[in-house]
Amino acid sequence: MNAKFFDLKKEKQDRMINAALKVFALQGYRHASTDDIVREAAISKGLLFHYFVNKIGVYDFIYDYSVKYMRLELRNTVDSGEKDLFEVMKQTECARMHAMRGYPYMQQFINRCTSEDVSEALLAIEGKREALAELYRSINAQIDYTSLPGNVDGEKLRKMLDFTMKGLMTERLQDASFQPEMLYQEICGYLDMVRKLVYA
Repeated sequence: MNAKFFDLKKEKQDRMINAALKVFALQGYRHASTDDIVREAAISKGLLFHYFVNKIGVYDFIYDYSVKYMRLELRNTVDSGEKDLFEVMKQTECARMHAMRGYPYMQQFINRCTSEDVSEALLAIEGKREALAELYRSINAQIDYTSLPGNVDGEKLRKMLDFTMKGLMTERLQDASFQPEMLYQEICGYLDMVRKLVYA
């Protein structure tokens, strides 16, 4: 990537980043095209290639940018001393909401990358995947599952809630009027409902 990309006006940077995030999130690496990205960003193909050379260059940059951005949001939002499963999950979702305010498809893109099957794309991001995974492991490790009732498997409960939140996000992103704050409130509603059921 050409370091001069960051000399562009922030609005243009974000337009290009958001276009690439959306196209890769919705289509995956194999089916995404640079034609779709430039159309979405309202820029010329020459400009895109000036900064990123080719499709894999765009993908690699977008993944690296997303991981760094999300790690920063998680570190700033998730309290390292919090041990309650539901509170940790709320704080994690709050961090994602903050990221999605500026980059609506960032989390969806990160999720899509975990199931990517094109070797070129996998090799490009291989070294960066572990950084975000390690932070999530660290966040999950701070949860005290012993505070849950004895008949509740905390790990399974957390995974079930993760799947629910990913499904809600995928569903809401289909709506043109998507608002990260509304998704966050909806997720909190689900977490509060499950908490009541667990401790009933």
